[in-house]
Amino acid sequence: MSATELSKVLKEGELEKRSDNLLQFWKRKTCVLTSDSLTIYADSQKKSKSKELALQSIKKVDCVERTGKFVYFTIVTADNKEIDFRCSGEDSCWNAVITMALIDFQNRKAIQDFKTRQEVERTSPGPQERRLARAP
Repeated sequence: MSATELSKVLKEGELEKRSDNLLQFWKRKTCVLTSDSLTIYADSQKKSKSKELALQSIKKVDCVERTGKFVYFTIVTADNKEIDFRCSGEDSCWNAVITMALIDFQNRKAIQDFKTRQEVERTSPGPQERRLARAP
């Protein structure tokens, strides 16, 4: 079982992704959002993974726009690459679920970083101990 399969699935379904080529066609993709990543499959059977976006590589979900039939949104990655998506109005909460998963991931990471810093401070010698250790 892969790490993605072990993570909790938050949402699964179809999104349309704008292609990167010159014509920028919209292509249907099966997507699985977990607590750690958004996996985009090229086919509905999820046999060929076309892209996996780790939540740590996503900066934000941006440019949410609702038209009559679709909700459009952009995922901005840490290296400022923009990936455009759209979903039907009936399934319009993809952008919100991705945003909430991103916030949850960032909170978990911040707590882990804080705990790590506390542990390092607890195990490293204080200024008084360092001074004594250097004295002849």
